[in-house]
Amino acid sequence: MKSIYNISGMTCNGCRSGVEEKLSQLDEVTEVVVDLEKAEAVITSDTSIPLVKLQEVLPSKYQINTKRTEDPFVLAPQPSKLKQLQPLLIIFGYIIIASVLLHYKGWKTSEAMLDFMGLFYIVFSFFKILDLKGFPKSFAMYDPLAKSIPAYGWIYPFIEAGLGLLFLMRLYIPVALVITLVILPLTTFGVLKVLLDKKSIQCACLGTAIKLPMTEATLIENVIMIVMAILMLIQIV
Repeated sequence: MKSIYNISGMTCNGCRSGVEEKLSQLDEVTEVVVDLEKAEAVITSDTSIPLVKLQEVLPSKYQINTKRTEDPFVLAPQPSKLKQLQPLLIIFGYIIIASVLLHYKGWKTSEAMLDFMGLFYIVFSFFKILDLKGFPKSFAMYDPLAKSIPAYGWIYPFIEAGLGLLFLMRLYIPVALVITLVILPLTTFGVLKVLLDKKSIQCACLGTAIKLPMTEATLIENVIMIVMAILMLIQIV
């Protein structure tokens, strides 16, 4: 069943991510989508959950109240997965096209791969930094290191930005490749676990400014970067 609740006390995307994380911890909950502007939470659950139980998992600064329960047999149409992933696919397409155009006159696969990796990091770090306050909480919902060490979530966008600059400027490439092979597998493991557990959470790959569901697309983009890093490191060595 799907229920809609009013939630007061949220002031930023960090609050929204925190509320989503807390409510998602309940065993009965299968999906939580919080809308900051509407101050609403749409909770999909296997059974009805007492309001007091929902309030117990939230910090005292947030107050939750029942708004309405939708008929599980007459739900509003949801956007398709492809529609939800449209921003990610467009950005990924632009990065690929840019990498090809930079080298089409004198094609070198290794150079195109370095530019792809550099552009990937720069663009994705930009969206993460747009909401630097909300990103760490959203990222910690699936990245094991960010969950264990909160500070890592705060510096991760800057690590990506730094790696992007190293790849684009052709500086310390072996170091950048090794760092890539350290941080991305950790995130990929977290993404894979979420997918295997069939949890419905927001992907933080484009920060929290753009709402993306966690899907196989996130797993694929990470695997592509990991494979490229391995191939480039083998070539250099």
